[in-house]
Amino acid sequence: MSEKVEKILKAIEDLKVLELNELVKAIEEKFGVSAAPVAMAAPTGGAGAQVGPAGSQEAAEEKTTFNVVLTDGGANKLQVIKAVREIDQNLGLIDAKKLVESTPKEVLKGAKKEEADEAKKKLEAAGAKVELK
Repeated sequence: MSEKVEKILKAIEDLKVLELNELVKAIEEKFGVSAAPVAMAAPTGGAGAQVGPAGSQEAAEEKTTFNVVLTDGGANKLQVIKAVREIDQNLGLIDAKKLVESTPKEVLKGAKKEEADEAKKKLEAAGAKVELK
């Protein structure tokens, strides 16, 4: 790997999640590409294939992105609002309050497993009920 590429990777590694999201959007716009995963054709039938009632093959691979859904704000809404604002720093106090009071609501969409688990732990520690979907 070239030194130039290593420097770029190091710079990306130091970015926060929101900054990384901005970078991805900027690259998509600048170069006219999409970071969305391309769906691969699933193998058909075959030995050992599990076919569901609709005829589609069950997802054998592990899910890689999750939506963090706040299902209940809990008794200590102030702490939950603070946790929501830590997770989504683009939300103002009023928006975070509305989100917590109008559950069920998504707090994060398309988050990686580690990020989703961390957000879930923060919200549950604040007293909220959370689901990963």
